[in-house]
Amino acid sequence: MTDSGKVGSDYRAVMAIEDLGAAIEWQAEHAEINDAPCTARVIRALTKVAAGETATGRRIAGWHGLTLKDAMPLRIAGGLHHLVLSGEDDRLARVYSGQIADQGQVDRLVCELVETYDHRLLPWLDGPPQTNEAGRSASITAGLLWLAQRVAPRFELFELGASAGVNTMLDRYRFRLGDTEVGPADSPMRIEPEWRGGAGSPPNAPDEFKIVSVRGCDVAPINLADEASALRLKSYVWPDAPARMARIDAAIELASQDPPQIVRQDAGEFVADMLSEPQAEGTTRAMFHSIMWQYMPAETQEAITLMVEREGTKASAEKPLAWISLETDPATFRHELKVRYWNGGESDGETTLLSHAHPHGAWVEWAGSA
Repeated sequence: MTDSGKVGSDYRAVMAIEDLGAAIEWQAEHAEINDAPCTARVIRALTKVAAGETATGRRIAGWHGLTLKDAMPLRIAGGLHHLVLSGEDDRLARVYSGQIADQGQVDRLVCELVETYDHRLLPWLDGPPQTNEAGRSASITAGLLWLAQRVAPRFELFELGASAGVNTMLDRYRFRLGDTEVGPADSPMRIEPEWRGGAGSPPNAPDEFKIVSVRGCDVAPINLADEASALRLKSYVWPDAPARMARIDAAIELASQDPPQIVRQDAGEFVADMLSEPQAEGTTRAMFHSIMWQYMPAETQEAITLMVEREGTKASAEKPLAWISLETDPATFRHELKVRYWNGGESDGETTLLSHAHPHGAWVEWAGSA
């Protein structure tokens, strides 16, 4: 999840951590390294919560499953943040602002809140957090611009694990990617990550570049137009990150004007449906996803890979197929943008690493060529 060695070097080993204290500390360090020290203090306080007598504490202490793979600490952190955002209890606001930085004080405050809102917080442990960060669409868009030099520059896109559809609306966002700008100039969503690396910027969009359509799927989609659902989504945003909160607000504004096209469906079934639809000549069909692949069962991953590769054998210059992924490398924790495409050429199906990126899109280290 990060390129820092502080939190370990083997993603699979970390995700398999069974010791609760070690898992909580890893998650806290991950937050710290990614500029969220206030969130890290709240996460560390969960060790004290787990030692208490609340229903929430007992469930944390006896967690069934892999704590980090299930993102258990982030589930309850979202519930605690919700208390502040909803106006129910603002005591943690001083922690989130950095006014209270002493870990002992934070521990006591979080334990008090769990005791007070025990049965309100307990259901937050029932499902994984829905972060759905719009900043990640900068990497996906950079991948599209790179692809537009190699395949038909008109794209019909479909996203796996779209959640609320924040990234499914990437065609409505304005991006500045190094020296390259693309997207509607009047968009309320402006995404300008710090651009790193010595490989320059993504290529400029050709005149023919167009995102014809974008659709997504999720097993439990969130309706951004629903106030309660939108507030829940915002609760999973780390309060140390006001820029992320501003992006969620911009996405909510855009979704209220025209909701993203999201269906409630298993990713494997969705891919099968998308690949079976007629494809217009001169249009590239592209699947994309960001920080969700790890949460799917291995058999679903294998089925999707097989379907895409099989369909790739039928691709042509007139009807290309592409796969864009921004996911965590199991060995290094780095978020990597990788692209594969098929158009009947010699490089069909080859994987190209185009960039590394901050987990929430704050920076992109570009390695791609024009």
